Amino acid sequence: MRIDGGLHRVWRYMCSAPGTYVWLGILFVTTVAVHQMSPEFEEQFLRQRSTNIHELSNNPVRVLIGSAMWIDGGRWAPYAVLYAVFHAPAERWLGTARWLLVCLAAHVLASLISEGALLLAVRHGVAPHSAVNTLDIGVSYALAGVIAVLTYRIASPWRYPYLAVVLVGYGVPLAIGRTFTDLGHFISVLIGLACYPLVRGRGKARNPKETVAALRG
Repeated sequence: MRIDGGLHRVWRYMCSAPGTYVWLGILFVTTVAVHQMSPEFEEQFLRQRSTNIHELSNNPVRVLIGSAMWIDGGRWAPYAVLYAVFHAPAERWLGTARWLLVCLAAHVLASLISEGALLLAVRHGVAPHSAVNTLDIGVSYALAGVIAVLTYRIASPWRYPYLAVVLVGYGVPLAIGRTFTDLGHFISVLIGLACYPLVRGRGKARNPKETVAALRG
């Protein structure tokens, strides 16, 4: 009975964030598919679904959607944890439609802006021309946007240390590495913070201490 009850609670929780777990299920299937490919075919296959300059110039809608259905690196389990920790709470809080808007805004705008910056770098000779075909897939831009928008779910004064960790966590790699993906991640954070109008009317911010106490009790 306890096992059945636990499974029922897990199922109810998953149903409360349907978009998160449907997306995660798709990522599981595509990750399994990638592991069945030869390395040579995998690279070619994923490059055609990449939001690089070449593909965005020819098939922007297809690659913007398709790139969010694959995981860079082929490791699904870490994303299962990240989706449960960040995406699911955000969807339960905002509702599926608003959560999806945050994801889309972060993924699409960060992809376009970062690739636009890379295009300028190529044109000015800062980056090699081969960069137009670079591999750029994955769900990390949407994740960064959701992590950022969750700032508004946390009550003061806890909100500010969380925000500081997010900004430092994504800002330091940009300052050190200065890659277009680092830029995309930091832009995604700014987009998530700019989604403040979507959080209005979605309930008061939560005190982490009260949340932990409620879970224990």
